[in-house]
Amino acid sequence: MTPEIKYIFDTLWLLLSGILVMWMAAGFAMLEAGLTQAKNTVNILTKNVVIYAAACLMYWMIGYQIMYTPGNAFMSFGFGLGGLSDGDHSLMSDFFFQVVFVATAASIVSGTVAERMKFWPFVVFTLLLTGIIYPIQGHWSWGGSQLGGLLSGFTDFAGSTIVHSVGGWAALSGVLLLGPRMGKYQENGGIRPMPGANMPLATLGTFILWLGWFGFNGGSQLALGSKADINAVGLVIVNTNMAACAGAITALALSQLRYGKIDLSMVLNGALSGLVAITAGPNYSSIGVAVLIGAIGGALVMMAVPMFDRLKIDDPVGALSVHLVNGIWGTLAVGIFNPEVSFWGQVLGVVTVGLFTFSTSYGFWYAIKLSMGLRVGEQEELDGIDLHEFGMEAYPAFAPQKG
Repeated sequence: MTPEIKYIFDTLWLLLSGILVMWMAAGFAMLEAGLTQAKNTVNILTKNVVIYAAACLMYWMIGYQIMYTPGNAFMSFGFGLGGLSDGDHSLMSDFFFQVVFVATAASIVSGTVAERMKFWPFVVFTLLLTGIIYPIQGHWSWGGSQLGGLLSGFTDFAGSTIVHSVGGWAALSGVLLLGPRMGKYQENGGIRPMPGANMPLATLGTFILWLGWFGFNGGSQLALGSKADINAVGLVIVNTNMAACAGAITALALSQLRYGKIDLSMVLNGALSGLVAITAGPNYSSIGVAVLIGAIGGALVMMAVPMFDRLKIDDPVGALSVHLVNGIWGTLAVGIFNPEVSFWGQVLGVVTVGLFTFSTSYGFWYAIKLSMGLRVGEQEELDGIDLHEFGMEAYPAFAPQKG
């Protein structure tokens, strides 16, 4: 194969994979809208559109330069707006593939803080996360600096830590300052269920995310111009799919055993947990190992959801259990099942990225809380954010008649 033909195949694969990952934005929007109350649906949908648009602009202006500027500094800014030159055609496909990952990390935050956060403070944090926080920690691993050699033994193929747990840590820091939804946790220790408005929509969102993950993980091979590359992509996509299947079936079985009934939301999050868990190492696993990693991911989400409720950390869509808990598990699993990777190197990577992301995010959230406030008022929360901040309803035909 000539260099030009290889270049065409490699570039086309990045672009097609990026398109699949971009479609995950629709999956997040549908999943979150389905698992939250109808009175906040417009807010959820608007946030997901703005997340993608803001992430693309911030990563173009600032983030891509921070993440891929050579050097071992704490931050390496590529000065000048639009540092990615319009003439750098060889970088355009890489930029597009990278920027859709940034948007994915930000989407994780949206569901965790849903139903009680003001819209504009969320947008401000999204700009900070996608323009500064995500690129800095990405600079230490995918950007090549390895934090002065500290993370030289750290491996994360497609982002269990670099994307998913980063979104989880950012979300956790915000929700701790925000607090739970009104009435979620009773004084007597009871937990009030707040069921989602549209489970068919949540299920469709899960399938869209599942499909997009084939681009998320498969595209991370970054090449398709050789027999070795296409074989590697095939392995990655098969392992990604099988881990999701195992996560869904494990959550299905455990929900039946634990509750005496099947919990669809747990089955959906079980599949997503398997996907998150396998993301750090789909390139080395056999199908059997991928199934085991995904099954453990499904079991972990079943334990993590009630754990966060016991801690009174209100996560309407289970994003912390899926992305944070299983992002950590998937990264550690590489050190357990891949003999070429140091387990303690994986631990160091998880801890370093986690401490940085949580502390920095907490500082930004706190500054936003002091300057703009984070939480809507009590009446706005009771009525729904849609009416007060957006002046419209997602399902007006089904709304109670007024007047």
